[in-house]
Amino acid sequence: MTPTPQSDRPRPVSAGRGAFYRLPVDTTGSAREAEAHGRAEERLRRQRGVLRPFGLVVIAAVAIGAVNGHPALGVHGEGLGVLLVVVVFAAALAWAVRGSFPERSMTVQAVVIGVMGACGVALVALQPQGATELAGGAAVWMAVVRLPFTLGAALAVALTVGLDLALAVGGGSAAAVLAATLLCALLALVAYFIKQARASQTRTELLLAQLEDAREEQLRTAAIAERGRIATELHDVLAHSLSAAAIQLQGARKLLEHEHVGPQVGAAIERSAELVRDGLQNARQAVGALRGDPLPGIDQLDSLVSTFRRDTNTEVTLTIEGDARPLPEDASLALYRAAQEALTNIARYAPGAATTVLLRYEGSRTSLTVEDRVDPARAGEGLPGLGGGNGLSGLRERVERTGGTVQAGPTADGWRVELEVPT
Repeated sequence: MTPTPQSDRPRPVSAGRGAFYRLPVDTTGSAREAEAHGRAEERLRRQRGVLRPFGLVVIAAVAIGAVNGHPALGVHGEGLGVLLVVVVFAAALAWAVRGSFPERSMTVQAVVIGVMGACGVALVALQPQGATELAGGAAVWMAVVRLPFTLGAALAVALTVGLDLALAVGGGSAAAVLAATLLCALLALVAYFIKQARASQTRTELLLAQLEDAREEQLRTAAIAERGRIATELHDVLAHSLSAAAIQLQGARKLLEHEHVGPQVGAAIERSAELVRDGLQNARQAVGALRGDPLPGIDQLDSLVSTFRRDTNTEVTLTIEGDARPLPEDASLALYRAAQEALTNIARYAPGAATTVLLRYEGSRTSLTVEDRVDPARAGEGLPGLGGGNGLSGLRERVERTGGTVQAGPTADGWRVELEVPT
């Protein structure tokens, strides 16, 4: 639903007893509340559309009653007065039943309805023997339905008193005065209950929307609390274990310096220390994500590549093709984690391999390609026994959850990982 400018929206009014109902719009409410307001507005438009033909019926009935009343319609004297009053009443009621009338200011609506009522009183005064009370009754109905309760009730009472006085002055019997009073009272009550039913239905829908929002917020709060608990456990277990491993590796490095062990063992320990540091950093990122911290994204890809180049002394280049644009959070995270996993595997299985990272923005999709080319002279220098072997499968699951695809496999002189995500 297209938002309506604030200046064009009906003003919110108290929903208490007797309040005037004009579909208040809370621009700070949730999407569910906005939908509830939209349904109420659409329902009100349909109801007005159904009732609009009755306004035309009332115009026709008043005109027929004026034609058959006495004095009859004419072009001079009292007949001319009756004709003018009927024309003004018909014009006012025709305007009041138009779909755009409720969007007019309250002053305009009150004036138009007051003109209708005045025409009804004038018809009764000019044709005391005719069936002209219907015009005043229509004005009473409109006053209660369209105007705030206090103003509408005051105008309805004033019109009823005016009709009674006109009938009494015109020689109407007490029974006729009582009948006119009862007709206006009945129309006012029916209009009031219709308006209250509309307001009650809308309030119920708004309360249900707020209840759903509160329930959703409660579930979200519970999820955050649970993630916080898991984050604490992860921090206490992983961070402690990895920190202890890093300390042990540091001690092993110093011991090797004294024992003068071969360089291959030292390199393995150094690489193990790097992996532990990376694992510790990733564990902290995971804990932060569980606690609601911002997650890394594709906008940090350049920093990731630079860090990898510096830490591993590897020739790696980053190329970006297409016009960069913001990506959905899950897609951006998937691309970042894919690059991170691919670079980690290169450091593990093909250290020193020349690497290219290509990020391409295309139409409704964004792709990432990480490819390495192993120097034959350094083949077999990796540490394939490290790691759990689940990195690629976990990456595939993460990308597929975003609706993307992953392809990974060997090339003539290395390994390539390609993935696409919808954007």
